[in-house]
Amino acid sequence: MDLSEKLQGQLANLPAQPGCYLMKDAAGSVIYVGKAINLRNRVRSYFHASGDHSGKTRELVRRVVDIEWIIQSSELEALLLEYNLISRHQPRYNVRWKDGKAYPYIKVHWQDAFPKVTVTRRVDTDGARYFGPYTSSWAVHQTLDVLRKLFPYLTCDREITGTDARACLYADIHLCMAPCIGAATQEQYRAMAADLSRFLQGETAQVVERLRVEMGVASERLQFERAATLRDQLLAIERVVEKQKVISQQHLDSDVIAFARQDNDACAQVFFVRGGKLIGRDHFLLEGVAEENDTEVLGAFLKQFYHKATHIPAEVLLPSEVAEATIIERWLRDKRNGQKVSLVVPQRGDKRKLVQMALENATETLGGLRAQWQADTHKQEAALAELQAGLELQAPPTRIECFDISNTQGTAATGSMVVFHQARPPRATTGALLFAAWPARMITPACAKY
Repeated sequence: MDLSEKLQGQLANLPAQPGCYLMKDAAGSVIYVGKAINLRNRVRSYFHASGDHSGKTRELVRRVVDIEWIIQSSELEALLLEYNLISRHQPRYNVRWKDGKAYPYIKVHWQDAFPKVTVTRRVDTDGARYFGPYTSSWAVHQTLDVLRKLFPYLTCDREITGTDARACLYADIHLCMAPCIGAATQEQYRAMAADLSRFLQGETAQVVERLRVEMGVASERLQFERAATLRDQLLAIERVVEKQKVISQQHLDSDVIAFARQDNDACAQVFFVRGGKLIGRDHFLLEGVAEENDTEVLGAFLKQFYHKATHIPAEVLLPSEVAEATIIERWLRDKRNGQKVSLVVPQRGDKRKLVQMALENATETLGGLRAQWQADTHKQEAALAELQAGLELQAPPTRIECFDISNTQGTAATGSMVVFHQARPPRATTGALLFAAWPARMITPACAKY
């Protein structure tokens, strides 16, 4: 293989240490990110003529004109950096989540005296409790609607003193505990917020038991209104719990992961099993999987999913062995505060049936999504053909840029730009522009896209 003098020099200077490497094309774009225990051996292996490389890897190597590397003190640190680099650059040849947007989380503001519950797309180290990620904002808000009926948490911004003259309408319809008027103490409200957190983690048995004990205490103290409120809350929770499917008598606390793939796309299905009950499921789309073996795809998904996940179970059930299983288990153990995490490939019994169920759901989901993508593509092509005919263009307008310019009495010119590519608006190319005035009515962007 003929290599440029620059590449030959970089390959000669690679350190024999752990770290991450970034491969770039002629445009300077990062097209692949990897990690290695030994950077020298790993990166040089791509360029060995005798290497048994896939067509995808050979294409990658042909496009590489520059290599950067970042030395780390251990393979575990390199794994963490690799994820951050892939998230930042979205390299074409890496297995990555199809939609690079930030997924929503449910946030319980535990650091506050009276915790609220909100939706966020950022996880900060601010003392709050986070649950997620979820792939659907609609599903998150549906979950919150149910939660609020079970655990009537605050939504207002008023300062809680317990001395307000009257509560809001939500208290009248039993969607708020009304601590603002002293109807609930801080201790009672935080106990409710703790139950909400346990419920989201699937620890429903503990929530039900605590409410039963508290209801009994309220009855003994002749606090019949309080006891009735707890009874209604308990019944509502039990109705929700009854709908959760019992799928194992072993009281499993596991995540069950399987994926289906076709062409360059894959769909990973995750089942969340707590106490032997299926409390939820979600799916995530991957791209860049062409010519990658299943162990690599599964390993890439695990690293990306559990970087974002806020709860790590003791056991993860998988359909097959995973690449870098040992280092992934070490990393998950660290995220779980030193508690052991096992990646398990079950061969028989309930656990194997769960993995098979996840696989069937992944296959069905991917098939449905691909059919939808195909239908959307036909609509986009029809719309572009109509525009081509109406505007008498030689070819369909695959990229459309729309500008709107405004000013204040001839000064402070500003504008906005909207871009459509293949009849769809890319997220990264719509924004505001600031303009500086030039002679002869010329304007030039002072800064572009935020």
